[in-house]
Amino acid sequence: MIPLPRPSVLAGVMIIGVAAGVIAATAATVQIAATVRPDIVIALVVGVPTVVGLLTILLSGSRWVTSLGALMLAIGPGWFGALAAIQVASNG
Repeated sequence: MIPLPRPSVLAGVMIIGVAAGVIAATAATVQIAATVRPDIVIALVVGVPTVVGLLTILLSGSRWVTSLGALMLAIGPGWFGALAAIQVASNG
């Protein structure tokens, strides 16, 4: 059985994860100037945090580890959304 934290804690951690994803996308866009294929970027941005977060949640033994997994799982949508917004704003 997966130990779940309180709903307010879980929601707060996921909001922090989305914010961390937005910050990571902004930092990556500023730091990386190379042209990268969009399908590879989408696979990395969505796939890696999802796999790491799900494995952390499934293998967690305590509530704080489940919260950490939820944070990692929420990084992907924030990162993807920020990259999509940057792409739209830059007319690319």
